[in-house]
Amino acid sequence: MENFRKLSESLIQFYEKLSAWEVAVARNSGLSTQQNHTIEIIGGAGRIRMKPLAEKLGVTTGTLTVMIDRLQKAGYVQRQPDPSDGRAFNVVLTEKGDAAYLEHHAFHENLTRDIVGCLDSKEQERFTDMLKKINSVVF
Repeated sequence: MENFRKLSESLIQFYEKLSAWEVAVARNSGLSTQQNHTIEIIGGAGRIRMKPLAEKLGVTTGTLTVMIDRLQKAGYVQRQPDPSDGRAFNVVLTEKGDAAYLEHHAFHENLTRDIVGCLDSKEQERFTDMLKKINSVVF
């Protein structure tokens, strides 16, 4: 039970530090954390339909529509007709959106280096495996 309590405290501390980092990055970019995550997902996918994007973000398509409208108005994304389904649209990054994606992605890579910098290569590999396992079951 004591080990579980220590693990819980460590997870909470890790989450708080990670959240503070995300808020600082968002504040410096002029975008909300959710907008940065949206751009990150679109950038990683290249193009994505609204429903899968909403699922990845854990929001409704209605909520996502409002966010995409705002990002489109600000020049970060655009909607393009899906060539395989004339009724559907893909969301893609504009040049401005791609620049925001690359900048945010670089922040993520630097954060990862900071997080695992105290681990040797074997520990990094085990940590990666553990995170993959946790993500496949929990999230």
